[in-house]
Amino acid sequence: MACKQETGTLSEIQGKQIPIDTTLAITDSIASYIAPYKNRIDQVLDSTLAYAPKPLLLNDGERTSSMGNLMADIVLEQAAPIFNARSGQTLDFVVLNAGGVRSIISEGNVSARNAYEVMPFENYIDVVKLNGSATRELINFVAKASRRHPVAGIEIVTNADGSLESVNIGGQPFDEGRNYYVASTDYLINGGPSVGFFNEFESRTQTDYLLRNAIIDYLKKVDTLEAVADDRIKQLK
Repeated sequence: MACKQETGTLSEIQGKQIPIDTTLAITDSIASYIAPYKNRIDQVLDSTLAYAPKPLLLNDGERTSSMGNLMADIVLEQAAPIFNARSGQTLDFVVLNAGGVRSIISEGNVSARNAYEVMPFENYIDVVKLNGSATRELINFVAKASRRHPVAGIEIVTNADGSLESVNIGGQPFDEGRNYYVASTDYLINGGPSVGFFNEFESRTQTDYLLRNAIIDYLKKVDTLEAVADDRIKQLK
């Protein structure tokens, strides 16, 4: 009997809903214990890092937005030296997804808390190597998308019917005969919401750099945030 092994069988699961509302009283001992940590976190998150002379929005342009452009520009500026140091190559352009920019930045002082609001996810910046045909596929997807997908380092002009009129990358015409290095988030490169950004790539370089940290580092080194909804993606009438 002592050596007998029996497997228990689950017969029932019980549960109940516990509402969280104003009727719940604060436990003073817990509140006192966490107070120093909370105060320090609030101090760090709410300290001013930069200033926005006007709101940076998600829908202030026809095909781009000031907030999306700022996010993509930050990725290009902050990730380029890391990628070059790790690969010896030059970062060509950046493509993000519209849904990855989660908030605006209002006029006034800008803090680390704003960076957490804009990018609440633990997304890292990675760089993929695309051949010419894969790059064209990506460009076509962004050009025809109904949403404002943020880009930097690239200018896309389409005709009224959505066909490509011209594409410049790093100030040079797109060359389908070469490879391009494109920065984005690991979330999108891993498949993300299946938006079709990166169906295939030649190689991948991890920067180990959180997009949120890139935003915070950028805020620390600039005095004033300047971004507009420009014509880096434009459709001719």
